Amino acid sequence: MIEDVYYQRGFPDPVLESDYVLNLVRPFVPSAKEVTGVDETGGEARTYAIDSDIVLKVQRPQQLRLSTSLEKEVFFLRQLEKHDKNISVPRVLGYAKEGTLEYIVMTRMPGKAVRYSDLTEKQRESMYFELGKTLRKIHDVDKTAFVESGLFPDIDAPSDMRERLNFRFNRVLGWRLSSKRVTEDDIVEANEQAASILEKVPNAGTIVPLHANPGAEHVFVNENGTFSGIIDFGDSYISHPICDFRSTPVRDRSLMLAGYRSEKEISDNFKLIWNAAYALDSIIDVL
Repeated sequence: MIEDVYYQRGFPDPVLESDYVLNLVRPFVPSAKEVTGVDETGGEARTYAIDSDIVLKVQRPQQLRLSTSLEKEVFFLRQLEKHDKNISVPRVLGYAKEGTLEYIVMTRMPGKAVRYSDLTEKQRESMYFELGKTLRKIHDVDKTAFVESGLFPDIDAPSDMRERLNFRFNRVLGWRLSSKRVTEDDIVEANEQAASILEKVPNAGTIVPLHANPGAEHVFVNENGTFSGIIDFGDSYISHPICDFRSTPVRDRSLMLAGYRSEKEISDNFKLIWNAAYALDSIIDVL
């Protein structure tokens, strides 16, 4: 597992002038007319909205880290387009590097992020079901080209499953402890419970290309609350499919799983790892 180390913290990070943004976009979209907004909510990238349907995504130099890559995101999106053009993700229109500037020109996902949407219970259930179906399509893409590309340094072996689950469990506990949401005694008790779960985790039956964080900030819905698609593949890596469920609250994962297995059943190995991840995250939820 790759640690998140930002190794260009001191680099300048100016917001680009509108004319310059349009000069970057027009070689790929000659009809581009105006910059309609700047989104600062992303961590590693800043996005510029152009007209109503185009996005310029720029790597923020002081946020550069090994696990994040715009080149990796472009590769992933293009592989998905080859695999199935109906998968609801942005389409890459152009990618380039200009000096220290690295950027993608892509289509804009309709609607808005789930985080900023007020969904009814029925809309939320439907959204998670469709998200699960979409993740299954993403996970079904052939991983051979991903492994051979050299763009994915974070690749688990099937035997790494226990370590991957334990790594995330301890990282989240560390966050809770540093924010004083749990005590040292809580940590000890949680680790004792986790140990008995982890020792029963089998090797992964399969590893696949993962989005990494299909959570509320990256999943979009239309104005009527229906699922629109997923954005931001810059943190992607290769591991067991269950890892793409863990950015969703435990209580909602069964809704995603229903969509995930709606067209093709999951394996017994998947079920064992699902149960282990569910139990580990439930320990954290109790805390």
